[in-house]
Amino acid sequence: MDHEQVNGNVATNSHLDTIDEFCCTDTLLEVDLVDSNNFLKVAETLTRIGVMSKKDKTLFQSCHILHKQGRYYIVSFKELYVLDNKEDNLKSDDIKRRNAIAELLEQWNLIDIVSDYEKDDSEKKLKKIKVVKFANKDKWNLQPKYTIGKD
Repeated sequence: MDHEQVNGNVATNSHLDTIDEFCCTDTLLEVDLVDSNNFLKVAETLTRIGVMSKKDKTLFQSCHILHKQGRYYIVSFKELYVLDNKEDNLKSDDIKRRNAIAELLEQWNLIDIVSDYEKDDSEKKLKKIKVVKFANKDKWNLQPKYTIGKD
């Protein structure tokens, strides 16, 4: 099942052939969709969650949803760079941010987190994460840090 792209930010079965090797490290955060129709909803929601610029109303998307071989993953844009063999500056803070964003999606009943992961119960985990309301998205410059399918 391939999915349409939302602003070029959806990874599908045909993308990232190295995932099988990468998944063996138990690094990616596997999720299930609560409803099979939620894929595009999750992808669009992720375009509105990220780190806000200090200068203007720009939001840098932190995570994407990846679909590979019938499985779904919430991944940091830095994990996608690693999968593409481009750069590896993935830090524990990036993983914590990814996990916090996935927890939000789970609270909103869009996904269920399948993977075991280290939970961070501190209140500061959401401090740097901005969520732009759907109704306000046209007032923001939403910028992905990674574009699926772009070299």
